[in-house]
Amino acid sequence: MSPTKCRVGIDTGGTFTDCVTMDEDTGEFFIEKVPSTPSDPSLSFSGVLSRALGAVHAKIEDVSFLVHGTTVATNCIIEGKTAKCGFVTTRGFRDILEIARQIKPEPYNIFFEKPRSLVSRKLCVEIEERLDYEGKVISPLNPITVLEAANRFRSQGVESVAICLLHSYVNPKHERLVQAMLLKELPGVYVSVSADVCPEFREYFRASTTVVNAAIVPIVAGYLDRIESRLADWGLRAQLCVMQSNGGVYTSEIARRHPVHLIESGPAAGVTVAAYIGGLTGSRNVISLDIGGTTAKVGLILDGRPKFSTEFEVGSKAVGRSLHAKATGYPIKSSVIDLVEIGAGGGSIGWVDSGGALRVGPQSAGAEPGPACYAKGGTSPTLTDANLILGRLNPDFFLGGEMKLSIEKASQAVEKLASVLNLSVTEAAAGMVEIANANMIDALRLVSIQRGFDPREFALVAFGGAGPLHANALAQELSISEVIIPLSPGVSSALGLLVADLKHDFVRTYIKPIDEADLNFVESAFQEFERESRELLNRENVPSDRQSFSRELDLRYSGQSFELTIRLDSGPIEAEHLASLKQRFHKFHEITYGHSAPAESIEIVNLRVRAHGIIPKPKLKLLARANGRTRNILKGERKVCFLVNEGFVTTPVLDRYQLRADDRIAGPAIVEELDSTTVIYPGYQGRTDEFGSIHISSEDPSRPKA
Repeated sequence: MSPTKCRVGIDTGGTFTDCVTMDEDTGEFFIEKVPSTPSDPSLSFSGVLSRALGAVHAKIEDVSFLVHGTTVATNCIIEGKTAKCGFVTTRGFRDILEIARQIKPEPYNIFFEKPRSLVSRKLCVEIEERLDYEGKVISPLNPITVLEAANRFRSQGVESVAICLLHSYVNPKHERLVQAMLLKELPGVYVSVSADVCPEFREYFRASTTVVNAAIVPIVAGYLDRIESRLADWGLRAQLCVMQSNGGVYTSEIARRHPVHLIESGPAAGVTVAAYIGGLTGSRNVISLDIGGTTAKVGLILDGRPKFSTEFEVGSKAVGRSLHAKATGYPIKSSVIDLVEIGAGGGSIGWVDSGGALRVGPQSAGAEPGPACYAKGGTSPTLTDANLILGRLNPDFFLGGEMKLSIEKASQAVEKLASVLNLSVTEAAAGMVEIANANMIDALRLVSIQRGFDPREFALVAFGGAGPLHANALAQELSISEVIIPLSPGVSSALGLLVADLKHDFVRTYIKPIDEADLNFVESAFQEFERESRELLNRENVPSDRQSFSRELDLRYSGQSFELTIRLDSGPIEAEHLASLKQRFHKFHEITYGHSAPAESIEIVNLRVRAHGIIPKPKLKLLARANGRTRNILKGERKVCFLVNEGFVTTPVLDRYQLRADDRIAGPAIVEELDSTTVIYPGYQGRTDEFGSIHISSEDPSRPKA
């Protein structure tokens, strides 16, 4: 491959950094994986890019589009390596970060501790000013108190400051004045303003979101500076873009100022590619399953669109983490793809708890030292070790044979568990896989059944290095009729970076009963958002015919504390639209919560606009059809354990790169490729489509579950 132009997507995970290089003309793509470098992720970014371009004989000047998905923002919070921050707020609200919410996620755990505040109390500074709920000035801003705050921050060596003043979401004038003064008094210090980061009501959420942004701005900005400096030296002409939590991308320039929007960057890319793969195969309702080295991420796509949330937490210490977890991390008000994430990846460690029960995760062996079978010093038994012992992984073909796995070291690690549990090594390995599967099933139920959707009506798109290993068993348990394994599933999240559009979200709080709303005001607010977003997309060189805007309202029954986001039809909002809007809200409430109250009044809470800069989607290369031609797709056979009570079964091993469209695979079977291994259980069959995806389904739909 020596393309005229190519697109590059680089996704940095906890264990590996993946790169997809795609030829714009042919749709052919090539993959590379290198171990991540947690101490400095920019090293693995540069390393995998250099290696990928060399492999396809391309130059950096040939890159027309470069997108990055990163865990840098998340990791610095989880690891407690944030910048030294100051916090400026209205007099009387100094302790808002310490007080947080009156929620205790474990009411009977007397040892539970709230997350440590990202800003020490001595750096939380009050200033004199006050607005009322309508944005009217009650007490004018006292500049002397701002200068006093600046002096304290200077003496304490503060790197970044968060500003959150009462009711600034209605009137940001005081925040703008404070921002200007601090930028003048504290050169080189980053300043985050709640009116820019999170212009919504609910004081603590707005403050927390702004503080998280301030805490990671210096780290993310420094990381992007290192990458872009290296890319500039190499001669890159394309703009570097970064994946956001909402499933869209934005330029590195905006990412530097508002990195809070990229905290769920990598997982969002996975859901985006699941929606894309589902669309190619005609599946509009999809559950995405992304199992990497550290975690398993699950999301839901309904009618081709991922489900969104407007609130989540980062830095949660919970064993299984939903984006709706409460009081276990730092809350963020930002548009995010609705995900459930649990500590169940290939590197998740098996252990025995104080009650003698076998557990898996959330602790992970990570990239350094990695699972025991990597033979890099790791001695803890991991899920990868268990799958290797059960014959599901080929020790001589991990990463296409680049990395050899040690069955001996894997067995030694799992033997530690087996001896404690009085089990054989095989039984302990099978137990680890079953427990990890049970945790993943809980996550799948959470995004489907507990959201009001029947998983049997969805296809399961499984990817990540370990996703195809577990997908068949999970679908069997939940009676999901079809599993879709895309080509090169281990780097699918990196491919998701290349199919995402530029996105920008705008929000304004407007609390009014829907029947009393000033629709002229609502329409003018929407138009103002669209004007701002159009200017932003123009600066990002998006042609006007590729710009689109969708309008949404956050609605709730009067008296409720939580709202649902309802998408509006195109065109101006008028009085005659309100009846259908109410009906849609009642229906969505019924689906979400299991009940509705049509007689109750409805209240508008927030106005939203999502701006899309449509990026032309790459066309995947189509596979040639089998047409009955004989090919050597069989690599060999090996003993594989599917069910521990049935022992090891002689199983054919197939070469995925030899598969063609319409090929049929009878289970049991193992399908190997460079970046992942697909397991097809007995009683199931696989079919390859024209895009190279394997569709796994039961040979007998009425067949009972194992």
